[in-house]
Amino acid sequence: MSIFKISPIIRITLLCLYIGLTVPLPFLADFTDAPIPPWLLWIGIVIGAIAVYAALTERVILDDDKIQVAYPNWVPSFFRQGWSLSWQEIDNLKMRTTGQGGMVYYFTSAQADKAYLLPMRVAGFNKMVNLVTERTGINTTDIRPLAQPWMYLILFVFTMFLWLIDGWTIWTANQIGI
Repeated sequence: MSIFKISPIIRITLLCLYIGLTVPLPFLADFTDAPIPPWLLWIGIVIGAIAVYAALTERVILDDDKIQVAYPNWVPSFFRQGWSLSWQEIDNLKMRTTGQGGMVYYFTSAQADKAYLLPMRVAGFNKMVNLVTERTGINTTDIRPLAQPWMYLILFVFTMFLWLIDGWTIWTANQIGI
């Protein structure tokens, strides 16, 4: 059995971006005397952080019988639902273009009459694709991850700039007593 989790660089980057975008909101609400109290925004931020983290706990499990996308037990099924498909059910991998011009791939199955998205943001993506090839016999030589690690590294660097600007803005507002 092989387990593939979402890449740490993707997880860290997206969590940091969430923090950078939301943490200044309660301070801004306080500084501007907004009608929404800061404590309510803090509650929303914590709930949102839990939701973002839950979405990032996805894991792909490959064993001798099936491929499965699953989440830990603490993630409610109404929030994020996984799927499972036996190797015998998989007919093909179909490519589809995204609205931004990228390519994603779907497992197709005549028995299930559904398509299942190939997870593309996992650490060890190439190893996972090689295992899919071994189990299904489908040619996967042209399959590449949707986003390369360097893209998330650039996003992480800009997120750190956002954190610096957020910190400076909050510090300055506190200094001048807004």
